[in-house]
Amino acid sequence: MADTKLTPELIAFVQEQKDRADILAALHRYTRGVDRHDRELMLSAYWPDAFDEHGVAEGVAAQFVDWALGWHHENQTRHQHIISNHTVEFDGDTAHGETYYIFWGENREGPPTLAFGRYVDRFERRDGEWRIAHRVCVNELSGQFIAPPISEAWKDMLYKSGPSRRDKGDVSYVRPLTRERAIA
Repeated sequence: MADTKLTPELIAFVQEQKDRADILAALHRYTRGVDRHDRELMLSAYWPDAFDEHGVAEGVAAQFVDWALGWHHENQTRHQHIISNHTVEFDGDTAHGETYYIFWGENREGPPTLAFGRYVDRFERRDGEWRIAHRVCVNELSGQFIAPPISEAWKDMLYKSGPSRRDKGDVSYVRPLTRERAIA
């Protein structure tokens, strides 16, 4: 096994990896917060003076978050914001990121929505914490998703673990997560 020394280069590398992880954690707080309608969690991804340009709406963090949660509540019964490819470039206490997203929403009226795009973000580290300072949501494509019919028996099996909830009653908030019934 090689003798690993704590060199300045290794320390810088470890710090950059921590910064990347902290930025990704902010992105995950945003997506989980919006999908669970958890306003505080969603807001924790942004600095209070952050600005979000989302195409259909824009505003400082609290204004945008309130609009987004209200819009999803009024127009959809369930939705998921899924993030994937993610790059980030650092410039001191500022970082520039690009994160691809997929959005699916079960609309109250009409077929579900399926959308693709990118979040282009400026992150800032303040007092050691990374959050979004400015976001531009680049919408690449949005359309309707027409799913094939599923039998009621199959739906019963799919949703046996309970429906997705958009509040803190969702199974993802259960601590500790335990089995309710034994395996037969």
